Amino acid sequence: MSANLEAKKVAVEEIKKLLTDSKSVVLVDYRGTTVEQDTALRKTLRENNVVYKVLKNSLFKKACEQLNISGLDDALNGTTAFAFGMEDETAAPRLIKKASKDYTTLVIKAGVMANKALSTSEVEAMAAIPAKDQLVAQLLYVLNAPVASLARAFKAIADKQG
Repeated sequence: MSANLEAKKVAVEEIKKLLTDSKSVVLVDYRGTTVEQDTALRKTLRENNVVYKVLKNSLFKKACEQLNISGLDDALNGTTAFAFGMEDETAAPRLIKKASKDYTTLVIKAGVMANKALSTSEVEAMAAIPAKDQLVAQLLYVLNAPVASLARAFKAIADKQG
C-alpha cells in the first residue's frame, strides 16, 4: 500500500474521531480571510474548546460516509474550514456566527450535530442559543426568584410586627 493512501486513511480516522467526539461542527468558507483575522479567530475558538481545522473536503466527505452522515455534498466544495465544538453544542455555531459579523469573508456553509447534517439556517438558529453556563444561570435565577420574593415578604411582615 502506498504511503499516500496510508496517510489518507489515518487522516480519515482522525476526522472520524473529531466528528464522534465533538458536540457540533460548523463548516465555514474562509476565502479572503487575512492571516491576522484567522489567528484571532483561532485564539478565540481555542479558548472556548472549539477545534478549528482546515481539512480536505474529500477526506471529510469520506469520514462522513463511514459515519453515515449525509447531506453535506453541496457544502463540501471550495475552501472549507471546520469548527468542532468539543464541550458545548452551541459554542462553535455561536463563535463562528459572531466572527462572521466581524469578518465578512467568513461564510457559514453547513453544520453537523448528532450525526445529522444541518443547513446554514439551522446552524444560525443554534448560534442564537446562549452558552450552557448562561442558560444554567438563567434557570437558577428563575427558580430562585419566587423563594427570594417569599423571603422578602416574610421579612416585611416580621419588620411590621416587630
